[in-house]
Amino acid sequence: MLSRRLFDTCDDFDVIPASLSSLRFDSTPVKANDLMSVMTPNIKRGLFPDDDEDSGLGMDDHVTFTPSLTKSAKRQRSEDDNSTCSKRPKICTDIKAVVTKLEENDDFIADGSRLHTLPTVTGKHSDLKSITPQTLADVVNGHYNDVISDYKIIDCRYPYEFEGGHVRGAENMYLHETILTLLQQPTKDKQIVIFHCEFSSERGPKMLRFLRSKDRELNKENYPSLNFPEIYLLDNGYKAFFNEQSDLCDPVSYRPMLHSDHSEDLRHFRVKSKSWTAGEKRRYAKRSMRF
Repeated sequence: MLSRRLFDTCDDFDVIPASLSSLRFDSTPVKANDLMSVMTPNIKRGLFPDDDEDSGLGMDDHVTFTPSLTKSAKRQRSEDDNSTCSKRPKICTDIKAVVTKLEENDDFIADGSRLHTLPTVTGKHSDLKSITPQTLADVVNGHYNDVISDYKIIDCRYPYEFEGGHVRGAENMYLHETILTLLQQPTKDKQIVIFHCEFSSERGPKMLRFLRSKDRELNKENYPSLNFPEIYLLDNGYKAFFNEQSDLCDPVSYRPMLHSDHSEDLRHFRVKSKSWTAGEKRRYAKRSMRF
């Protein structure tokens, strides 16, 4: 589908040859044999088309022929078509190459500029690149500092969960409007972003997709450029990370979303999250109605 949206093809235009000389029939009757004797083969074909040609053209008082311009007209049509195509930005060719590259090999990051830096695994979401808790630990411990310039860990759990224990250096972003602030920050080459929630089943993947969608929208005039072309999902979320790498958690604890002491907090943050989403849907509906 992507290729169909991005790339147009040149339209073909039918060229009607311009008229030149006219063969006029005066009042003196002309015998059919005499008339045929003065006609060139091209004129004969124009008047009497073969069975597989369009024979629905009637003869007016003035019959106009342009056999000498047929080749010239075709050449002009070809030049017009080439001119139309040549006006397209050269970047179209580059975009086609990138799309083909991404379709043939999903090991490239989303802008097609290079391969993924981190090793990935097959997670719950086949459309997302997932990494193991061990890989995230290696990132935090600086084992990838020679190949990445910066990293962000986005914890999409609710604040009471985050306060009850999180990956060292993680940022708590559970609202869509907070995720949008990432696109307002300066970007660096070879930076990566890692999303997660408690199990990386719903909140983390949704926020990851939301960022990618808004990033594409922001850079639609410069496709396939992105602010954040290399994004990952922590496989099985914070729970799996805490079970394997608790020494990299701050504080060293794990507070589940369904904790009995935070039922009121759960209701509060769920309503807050849904109200923002509902507001976005209403604003989108209003924008759609204006067009």
